[in-house]
Amino acid sequence: MVIIMKPDAPKEIIEKIERKMESLGCQVHISEGENHTIMGLVGDTTRIDPSQIEANDYVDRLVRIQHPFKLANKIFHPKKTVVTVDGIEIGGDEITVIAGPCSVESEEQLMTIARAVKASGAKFLRGGAFKPRTSPYSFQGMGEEGLKLLQKAKAETGMPIVTEIMDQEQFDMVCHYTDILQIGARNMQNFSLLKQAGKCNKPVLLKRGLSATIEELLMAAEYIMSEGNTNVILCERGIRTFETYTRNTLDLSAIPAIKELSHLPVIVDPSHAAGKWRMVEPLSKAAIAVGADGLIIEVHHQPEMALSDGAQSLKPEKFDGLMKAVNKIAAI
Repeated sequence: MVIIMKPDAPKEIIEKIERKMESLGCQVHISEGENHTIMGLVGDTTRIDPSQIEANDYVDRLVRIQHPFKLANKIFHPKKTVVTVDGIEIGGDEITVIAGPCSVESEEQLMTIARAVKASGAKFLRGGAFKPRTSPYSFQGMGEEGLKLLQKAKAETGMPIVTEIMDQEQFDMVCHYTDILQIGARNMQNFSLLKQAGKCNKPVLLKRGLSATIEELLMAAEYIMSEGNTNVILCERGIRTFETYTRNTLDLSAIPAIKELSHLPVIVDPSHAAGKWRMVEPLSKAAIAVGADGLIIEVHHQPEMALSDGAQSLKPEKFDGLMKAVNKIAAI
């Protein structure tokens, strides 16, 4: 339920209604808009008598939220959320590109790629230290040593770090090193992990699950936000369909759909969507054209030697060309 106050509503009236709603067992989230103050109620609203609220001269109207997600809902929070890390915005007026290798493999590999993507205009450095792989025999990442290398790359380039958190046991360690916690597709409905991410002060990049609906993605975000962390970035990375030519099927319609439903920023991962480096640039252009706030792209200077996902990784010169192309579309 959302209470929309009239533009001239005094602060003391708003506070009085807030106290009343809290006494009825609801959490109250207040959002200050240009013309209206919006009071979002979370909890059991069955005890609230709508007629009593609407009888207040300073209440414009009452809106019931039909979707099960509340905190992530655009009705609840009309102003778009902008996540800021080290002064860099995700969801602001400019697109934000996160780039780097699928896995941290060595200091030489990471530093080479970090310098290249920085020079081309990437704002964040991605790199996996713990890698969830389909096969237990595949490279699983360097662990904490990889996190230390990411920190070293940040110290040189100034780019904040995005890396994946796999489970609760490693949570504190990964939080210590990273700037944005990535929760991967396979963990999108790991509710214990989502709740723990909601209790930390680091922004969370939440990837859509392999077969998850848009509503399920937003409900996963709700788990994080319900614990107090509202800095959530959604990521469309392709879903599983009957098509086998590409690794996944990029759901471009998810971007405008999420923009209609939610205030949270949404970025696109064309690398995992296609699984083919040749398709990364056209999909990136399309993602920006339909309104994505940014991209997360895999880059490797020697993809033929990569320990994971070399087939979908762009070489630095290809990434540089992609950046020039998507910036032109973003300007339009």
